[in-house]
Amino acid sequence: MTLLHDARNGVLAPQVALAAAEEGISPEMLRVLIAAGKAILPRNRKRREVRPVAIGEGLRIKVNANVGSSRDRADVSLELAKMRVAVAAGADAVMDLSTGGPIDDIRRAILEECPVPVGTVPVYQAAADAVTRGKSWVELTPDDFFDGIVKQAEDGVDFMTVHCGVTREALERLIREGRRLDIVSRGGSLLAEWMEYNERENPFYEHFDRLVDICREFDITISLGDGLRPGCLADATDRAQVHELMMLGELTERAWEKDVQVMIEGPGHVPMNQIAANVTLQKRLCHGAPFYVLGPLVTDIAPGYDHITSAIGGAIAAWSGADFLCYVTPSEHLRLPSAGDVKEGVIASRIAAHAADIARGIPGAMDRDNRMADARRNLDWKAQIELSLDPERARELRGGSMPVADESACTMCADLCAIKTSQKAIRRR
Repeated sequence: MTLLHDARNGVLAPQVALAAAEEGISPEMLRVLIAAGKAILPRNRKRREVRPVAIGEGLRIKVNANVGSSRDRADVSLELAKMRVAVAAGADAVMDLSTGGPIDDIRRAILEECPVPVGTVPVYQAAADAVTRGKSWVELTPDDFFDGIVKQAEDGVDFMTVHCGVTREALERLIREGRRLDIVSRGGSLLAEWMEYNERENPFYEHFDRLVDICREFDITISLGDGLRPGCLADATDRAQVHELMMLGELTERAWEKDVQVMIEGPGHVPMNQIAANVTLQKRLCHGAPFYVLGPLVTDIAPGYDHITSAIGGAIAAWSGADFLCYVTPSEHLRLPSAGDVKEGVIASRIAAHAADIARGIPGAMDRDNRMADARRNLDWKAQIELSLDPERARELRGGSMPVADESACTMCADLCAIKTSQKAIRRR
């Protein structure tokens, strides 16, 4: 039995009750949302020590952090360090996107220690395993793809991104319309190359029922990946992207029929004026399934600052109804992120998520902001630092100020502190 099966049959699983308490809603309300497919709680039945995290309609916006090795930099200890930094900074989930080195060791080490749900992209496993067997990527068989999925399922992966909507028909639409930047998804491009070479359909689409059966056995949440997401503003909301989204909506229903939880992944690079429409389109075509967005990035020209472009887009997307934000770090488009980049990315996405929670009227979302306002009125610097999203950074900046005559002020205003002056002008009764 899966969590979705239990929810549909009125069974209240313990992890649902725990997640509901974190959200400040009744367990029954969360059960109903899960039963309707409008919320998910990713958790492989083989994992025991993992924090229940609910994602979906009416819940706090959650943040995911990506870690993982590349062929040029593969170190288990480094990826563990990045995972720890991400969780400490407040990430609600972590994805291991390792593509090089001892990827099995990295994944298993993360699963062993990570206290939040862990996701992967199993197509990378197939590519890596092909290299170790001396085979070309395009020589893989459908069984090779699914062997990687089973391996990761048995390890305990909680949710998997699978690019099932990159079909031959979708690729034809992309080619006919034309794109400025073609395919930017690693998984999407690998599958496109495999399909072209073998003149066959995407094995994850062709054998989708096989994928669903594996996920049902382990109670894994399927994250239907956007392999044709736009990688630049010029390609946003084009035929290929929308066609893929339509296919993902159909596949969502097929997964639900077998009691498997689903979320949908979304773009990508999107101009601000198209973000709300993209969210509305996904919710309509995918029947209210939780929406997991990468960014979206609202401009293409900010390498080194893409955590900011992503946070802008993420706040708008979440306000418009997206449920889960995948962080972007300052290293996006430039290099493999460092632990410091990971922290900056998580904090930026948490700012976006929190701003959206307030705008959406999530109960209690603004309580911390109100306490911050009180601390500022009282010139309580200790409380201000403790209430901040990144106390370490706030403490560092406060402590780095040059000495001032009045320690209750700061070096910005000194004796012209507006709060102190207004307290003299406005007598509180």
